[in-house]
Amino acid sequence: MSQSVEILHSLAEQRFVIQWANEQAELLYSLDLNSRKINFYRTYVPESARGQGLARQLVETGIMWATAQGYQIQASCSYVQPFLKN
Repeated sequence: MSQSVEILHSLAEQRFVIQWANEQAELLYSLDLNSRKINFYRTYVPESARGQGLARQLVETGIMWATAQGYQIQASCSYVQPFLKN
């Protein structure tokens, strides 16, 4: 089951975050501004929030943002990799 949630983006911390109860689901990335590359390297969803589609929402939001910014997208996170093949 997937529900709409607020996704916050912190460029300074290089992450997208969903606040879930007292925990956070997150998508972490690193930027190489010289080569205009972004690497999504970690997704995390707290156990209590798993199965809600939060990781998918984080990844889709991150990819949309990176595309709009003109970054070449890479993913060392295995969860993110299938999203780049579509």
